[in-house]
Amino acid sequence: MTDEQRAAVAPQQMTAFAASPLQSEHPLALEIIKVLAPHPRGLRRWSVMRAIRNNRSLAAQEIPQKLEADIERVFRRFCAGTDANKGSAHHPLFFRPEEKAGEVWAAYPDRVKDWLALEPTENG
Repeated sequence: MTDEQRAAVAPQQMTAFAASPLQSEHPLALEIIKVLAPHPRGLRRWSVMRAIRNNRSLAAQEIPQKLEADIERVFRRFCAGTDANKGSAHHPLFFRPEEKAGEVWAAYPDRVKDWLALEPTENG
């Protein structure tokens, strides 16, 4: 994002997201976003885990034994309504839809878009 683009973002939005870690520091958050973005109503936790494993397998990336625990930890860190994110994420990226039974995960599309837009590019 260029300096001009950053200036165009509402100041309160910049303040809220500037305190959040950038995506390069949380590659698992990006993987969760990639899986949840096409599903605005959410996916079951099991489906998210399976999709991330499949994506990594197709890309010939490592699949560590503790991958699911790491994904769960990152999801909770950026999830609305969890104790894990109190004080660290004023604008969570993920949530658990209340109208869904079971363990369903979903992403806030507008917040994800804003969070992704704040990542600096390689060219500056």
